[in-house]
Amino acid sequence: MSRTGKALLPEPAAQAPADSDARSARQRAVTDVRRGMVLAAARSAFLELGLEGASLREIAKRAGYTPGAIYSYFSSKEEVYGALLGESLERLNAFVAAAEPAPDLRAAPDDAEVARLSLAKRTLRAKATAFFEFYRESPRDLDLGFYLFHGMQPRGLTPTLNEQLNARLRDALAPTQQALAALGLSSIEAQAEVTALFAHIVGLLLLSHTGRIRMFRQESQALFDRYLDALITRSCTQAPSASRPLTPVR
Repeated sequence: MSRTGKALLPEPAAQAPADSDARSARQRAVTDVRRGMVLAAARSAFLELGLEGASLREIAKRAGYTPGAIYSYFSSKEEVYGALLGESLERLNAFVAAAEPAPDLRAAPDDAEVARLSLAKRTLRAKATAFFEFYRESPRDLDLGFYLFHGMQPRGLTPTLNEQLNARLRDALAPTQQALAALGLSSIEAQAEVTALFAHIVGLLLLSHTGRIRMFRQESQALFDRYLDALITRSCTQAPSASRPLTPVR
């Protein structure tokens, strides 16, 4: 009660922030759902028509929107494509980061250097294998990794998107490069080996996903394992005696 004897009414403004937060949360949820529908439609359009063949009008049609509505979420089809590829690369990085080196089942070596080199080799195997397995199990993500998979011209997207996406791809390969450096390879040697490994993985998976590998009566996993074994042996052989610890690649 107030001094005048009248009951105090609740302050209307006190509820306003909570109502505003709830509305904002609902709006974000609706936006996320609609954006997801646009990306799903864009994925099917790009996979069927390629980057050049698809258009915002086609994407809007598949998503059930007008072309103008798409601009509320993306300014161009290149930006849509970049968002799809960006999400794919985030999943790749998470998959590689979660890959742990297998335990060393042999008796623990007394020599700390031997133990460190063993960890580096097991880390190299785990991280490189995770990269390979991600794209082996997700062939559509491999398709997205090529800006034009209806043809292999290296046209790319905008310079800004190219740099952002390339950086995330390098991030996914960085743990492998770190392990190579830990085995004693120089930064130049490690970079060259990672590049060759990436090319080998992509080549194997393209042959596998298209079925062309059957003409050689080979299997991509076995060929990858063979290459990785040779890489580890080669890295240990060519590395100097004073090898380096695992450090982040800059």
